[in-house]
Amino acid sequence: MEEEDTRDYSEPCVQCSVVNWGLTDEGRFYCKSCHNVIERTKEVLTSDVVPNAKIQSISRGFRKRKKIDKGWEWYVCEGFQYILKKQAEALQTLGVCPQMKDAILCNFWRRYLQKSKQAYCNTPVSYTSKTLSISDVSTDVDSEPERISIRGLSSFSESDGDLQTESSFGYVSSIGKASARETTSVCSGSVDGGSYVLKRKKGNLRMSMPMTLSFCYIALLWLREPVTLSDLLRFVIDGHIPYLNAFQYFPEEMKLYGVDLKIFHVESWPVYEDVHNKMSELAAFLDLPCFPAITDSCFLHPNILCIKYLMEANLPDELHNWTCRVVKKINAGETDFLTLDPVNKSARKVKYDVLAAAIIIVVLKLLFLLDDQYEWLLANLAGKRNQKNKEGCLWFDFKKWYKIIKKSVDVEQKKLDEERARCLWKCEKPLFYSAKEKSVVLKKRQMVVNLQRQFGALSGSRQVAEKQSPSSFQLNWAEENTDGNCFHGHILEGVLQEKGNSLTTMNTKYWLCTVKLCNEKICGQLTHYKESNFPQSYQFVLNLFSFLLRVPASLIHEEVVGMEMYCPNLLEPSGKSNTQTVKITGKEPRGG
Repeated sequence: MEEEDTRDYSEPCVQCSVVNWGLTDEGRFYCKSCHNVIERTKEVLTSDVVPNAKIQSISRGFRKRKKIDKGWEWYVCEGFQYILKKQAEALQTLGVCPQMKDAILCNFWRRYLQKSKQAYCNTPVSYTSKTLSISDVSTDVDSEPERISIRGLSSFSESDGDLQTESSFGYVSSIGKASARETTSVCSGSVDGGSYVLKRKKGNLRMSMPMTLSFCYIALLWLREPVTLSDLLRFVIDGHIPYLNAFQYFPEEMKLYGVDLKIFHVESWPVYEDVHNKMSELAAFLDLPCFPAITDSCFLHPNILCIKYLMEANLPDELHNWTCRVVKKINAGETDFLTLDPVNKSARKVKYDVLAAAIIIVVLKLLFLLDDQYEWLLANLAGKRNQKNKEGCLWFDFKKWYKIIKKSVDVEQKKLDEERARCLWKCEKPLFYSAKEKSVVLKKRQMVVNLQRQFGALSGSRQVAEKQSPSSFQLNWAEENTDGNCFHGHILEGVLQEKGNSLTTMNTKYWLCTVKLCNEKICGQLTHYKESNFPQSYQFVLNLFSFLLRVPASLIHEEVVGMEMYCPNLLEPSGKSNTQTVKITGKEPRGG
């Protein structure tokens, strides 16, 4: 019937020059090859002339629309595009540069679709017909821009209405749609969901929920925004950026069930290393050039990040001079070291926030040793001096700092654990897949809500307060307080000594975290963090920054180990080789 209606129109498509017309539900002509919709409509032809008859329509008119419970045909990449758009909008709400969404993230997404041959090419790869691997898409597609013949997204700022017709997506050609439609599983709401979850070859770069955060982070890194990866993941966990059950924001016509839930539904929080590694792979896959240089005026520079974490950890301001010394000695402040260069595969992919925390820990070891003996001896001296001389600047008391920080962290950790315990992993928006199921699902959901409200009233539990706007700081210490809980203005008197024209440490020893490699041949790490092998003070400092960054303590420990193993001049804080090394491994004496 459709061929008969379009047989009389033989004009070629202005976009692809092919004569292959079809009719939309509204009676408009569209090209079956490139899905270009034109203004022409099918005219009603009749040979019978009825006098005094009023013509109701001169076009085909509206066909009966598909039932909403069936939804429209959509592809997995379209779902990820929708999530990326929502995440970008959330970041803009948090104050990120407006260019991030359309000028940066959208271009990276288009480049990914083109590199992975899902769009912007003559022959898009169908997941049902070929396995996608990095080696398959290594061709430089940017050298032939004229081959891009299908319509794609112009920006993430397009209205949601653009997602309501299959012709608005330029991801898959008609050939790809036909092959995918043949293998569409009844257990998937998307066209290619069943084939998307199939096992792929090694080296495959497939979109996933953690990968959406890698896209966001790589865009933030390109703009050198003052948002670290740990900040990004914390905003995600706190619910300020869509991630958990993000598919509930899909339009109602995008039905999601079966294997689609395996793709878009997450049952765990994103892992720092996983997102960071995927970011590195993504930058290489996209063949991105060297990123904008990270200089000493950039927020991600360790000298600036150390200021932030020293303030949040409630440590003296004077420690920043020593963190700058360490940064200079290990060459961690060089632009070449900090700037991401995907082309240089041997270049280190810096974890900026973890690096800054490790630098502060190394400085604390240089000054206070952190061997469970020396730091408490200095604390006793500082406590006695502060009691006698209460006027003027106070000496930094490690013991008092430890008690205050531990109390604050325990309170915040308890709040965090309670929030995670209340987290609803299931989607709040009911999922139903047909009109018959809709009423049953909604009724069950309403029963659950009513029971929760009743039990809440009986138990006297208060309603959870609305989420406050996120902050870069989790712990705030006001210097104006009178209870003496702020240590920013305390001095390091008693810890440092003058030697010549410079200050050096009273401490003359330093212990290495480890000098042994892992016994397992498969493992290439320098060490595995085991709490029983290290002093309690060192563990406490590690756990403090682990809480602030919300990363495993072992990750920060590995960064400390790397600095100590590969930077021998680190052990010369005064500029002269006057430092003795005390190795603390296993049950060896913890010298001080």
